[in-house]
Amino acid sequence: MDLSPLDPARDLDEALATVRARVTRAEELSGRAGAGVRVLVATKTFDASAVRRVIGAGAKLVGENRLQELEAKADAAHDEGAKVHVIGPVQRNKVQLAVKLADCVQTVDSLRLAERLSRLCLEAERTLDVMIQVNVSGEETKSGVLPEEALALASQVQRLDGLHVIGFMTIGLNSPVEAAVRAGYAQLREIRDAALIGSERGEYPLRDAWELSMGMSNDLEWAVAEGATMVRVGTAVMGARDYA
Repeated sequence: MDLSPLDPARDLDEALATVRARVTRAEELSGRAGAGVRVLVATKTFDASAVRRVIGAGAKLVGENRLQELEAKADAAHDEGAKVHVIGPVQRNKVQLAVKLADCVQTVDSLRLAERLSRLCLEAERTLDVMIQVNVSGEETKSGVLPEEALALASQVQRLDGLHVIGFMTIGLNSPVEAAVRAGYAQLREIRDAALIGSERGEYPLRDAWELSMGMSNDLEWAVAEGATMVRVGTAVMGARDYA
């Protein structure tokens, strides 16, 4: 596995400031001023030194798409005081790495995966924060449980020992059409709201499932407008990736 160093000329302070300004502006324009939407920096393909640099520039959350990369970079992130989230698919043979190294797994989309995480958490004597990944776009290339199954899955996962459901995550529709993309984000917000309201009524065990992880570099404004509590930004902070 080859990981790339960050461009030495990349001004991470400026890049992070620019993204945070975009988030703040989006909060203001959507009537959510002061909402405190957090920026998670996705460091896919970059090496541990790049992780240390971006945390040194002020990043508090970093996300990894590939668990083999998490193994190479988690210590660097934790040493610098950041939290590490898994934001990509969790392969069955890599689940143990997620339990060992991650602070949160955002991509739980099946009871089978959750049960495996639960067993390993019990063995490790720890509790792991998780989010339920929902496929709101309907695109077959995207992972995630169907929207109509999300609340049932979230409830099942929350009842497993060692797991703590803190919210829902999605990857937005791959489209330049704002209304279409925002419709998916609105649907995820409605699922989250139903979880919280249902928990107050005793229908679901999901009183802590308030996080909405949605929106990336190209559409974070639309996600913030629809209620995102966290946006996942890679290129806008780290620069272009080397996929060679």
